[in-house]
Amino acid sequence: MQPVLPAYLIARWLLLLVLLAGVYFLSGFLVPVLAALIIGLASWPLYQRLVVRCGGRTAVAASLALLVVIVVLIVPLSLALSYAIKEASTFFAWAIAANRHGVAVPAWITSMPAVGERLGQYWESYIGQPHALGALVEAVSGEHLGNIYRMVLAATGNVFQLLLTVLFMLITLFFVYKDGIRMTAQLDVLGERILPARWQRFSRVVPATINSTVTGMGLIALGEGFVLGVAYWVAGVPSPVLLGVVTGFMALIPGGAPLSFTLVSLYLVGSGHVVAGIALMVWGSVELFIVDKTLRPRLVGGPVKLPFLPTFFGLVGGVKTMGIVGLFVGPVLMALLVAVWREWVHHEVQERDAARLPPPVPAAASVSAEKTPSA
Repeated sequence: MQPVLPAYLIARWLLLLVLLAGVYFLSGFLVPVLAALIIGLASWPLYQRLVVRCGGRTAVAASLALLVVIVVLIVPLSLALSYAIKEASTFFAWAIAANRHGVAVPAWITSMPAVGERLGQYWESYIGQPHALGALVEAVSGEHLGNIYRMVLAATGNVFQLLLTVLFMLITLFFVYKDGIRMTAQLDVLGERILPARWQRFSRVVPATINSTVTGMGLIALGEGFVLGVAYWVAGVPSPVLLGVVTGFMALIPGGAPLSFTLVSLYLVGSGHVVAGIALMVWGSVELFIVDKTLRPRLVGGPVKLPFLPTFFGLVGGVKTMGIVGLFVGPVLMALLVAVWREWVHHEVQERDAARLPPPVPAAASVSAEKTPSA
């Protein structure tokens, strides 16, 4: 009696079910695994040098690299985010009180040149009246102001889950460092079976793309957030840590950092601190000029230079789906898509140009043609 389904078809469906079950059970570890892969690929050239210094002992080199990541990246970011969340909680408490009772227009807003009167009218309409701020926030975000405040408090209180995510990320990063070469070899075998003609080009573009995107954008964002955050503190701006973190996030978007320190400078000028506002504007402009002319071309000069629109979509989509990690995962995915698209188009153009060229004349035929006497 013939079976209802062939054996190979049953085996394929079972394999697909096993893969789907694995993805379902491991979906909770997706964020720490992606974060570990991005950090590992971005720091892989430095790790290779460390392996050479350690005499080829990958376990020792991976342990030292993990310690460097903790000291240089995890600890400073944790401290900055904790201070920023505390300052954000204070701001939301003020916003709830302002929504309940209303707040009069500050004098520094009305004293701003050219736009002070219009901004004062907006303030009186959306913040000066009771419950006007809550209606504005609900119209823009779809969430009540109290719900947003409770989410911020939950983010500050859910420390255990955050620690678990960081711990899983560090464990994964250790094995990415230790067994990265074996993983790459296995991926090459699988990739050659899937894309035999293009895998070698794609596999070389992907690490360089991730390295340039994460290292360049990440270092520039961290540097601008730190430098301008210190400038905010020196200038006497309220909540300098929160504004520094916001500026660092905005620096991931082209034109985001200038917008941040320009608004803060206008606030200082409008509040009567004219010298501090002008000094902050000059300092931010000089810092931005140095970064754009010296550091950015070297750090973000990889094979894929993302335009503004893919960068913006990658940032917004990444934050919406994965939170803070999505700030880097989103642009990396968009960079990979742009790299694949450009590589594919470039390959197709090359094939089309090769098809249009006349066939090459064999050497023997050209020699015989030269020896044949003309009529």
